[in-house]
Amino acid sequence: MATVLFWIFSVLQFLVAIGLIAIVAMQTTKSEGLAGTLGGKSSISFQGRPGVEEQLQQWTTYLAVAFIVLSFIIAVFQMRIL
Repeated sequence: MATVLFWIFSVLQFLVAIGLIAIVAMQTTKSEGLAGTLGGKSSISFQGRPGVEEQLQQWTTYLAVAFIVLSFIIAVFQMRIL
């Protein structure tokens, strides 16, 4: 049973990785350098619904967290299988 779950989580992680690559590739670059990467600019929308860029940024965060959690789960399964 553990090996079946291991493979299910592995395939799920692969799909999340492909989705994460696609979402990051769709985002536009802002050429802000290191300051923009570390949070030097705030791009929060207060007009109501967030725009496309804000939604892509949210989905990037969700998929990145899912990827990290799945990596941890797969590592635990890998240690139990060995």
